[in-house]
Parts: sequence; C-alpha cells; structure tokens
Amino acid sequence: MRLDKFLKVSRLIKRRTLAKEIADQGRILVNGNHAKAATTLQEGDELQIQFGQRLLTIEINRLKETVKKDEASDLYTIKDEQLLGNNS
Repeated sequence: MRLDKFLKVSRLIKRRTLAKEIADQGRILVNGNHAKAATTLQEGDELQIQFGQRLLTIEINRLKETVKKDEASDLYTIKDEQLLGNNS
C-alpha cells in the first residue's frame, strides 16, 4: 500500500494530498529512509512522521484498503512520541 494512502486510511493524516505534501517536505521516514508519497509500505515497517514540533514513531501492524474510524488505530502501534527542541 502507498504511504499516502496508509496515512489517510489510518487517520494519522486526514487527507492524501496533505500526506503527499508532508512526504515531499522530507518530514516522513520509512525504516530510517526519506519517503515519497508513493513509497510502498509493508507490515512491520517503522514510520517517523514530523508534525510541527512533534516527532511520532509508529510501527505498521496491518495494511487494509478501508477501515472504520474506531478501528483505524489498530493498523499501527505508537512506539515513541517526542517534542523537538526549539533552537532559538
């Protein structure tokens, strides 16, 4: 499954176009490598996503084309969540 589609289906990011923009900005890593929106994901992959000053690390549990809202969080496990320091 494509990265942008997984982020939308899992509801980590609300829209696929927004997921593409974030990936294009270099704010998403898959298994430690910068990812594009079209990067193919597999179960067990580790994602690091930078949301502003927050860095979220997740592991993909399952890949599904569609999922109900209350089941979306079952697709991944949050491994780590960090606040990035402000260097000003």
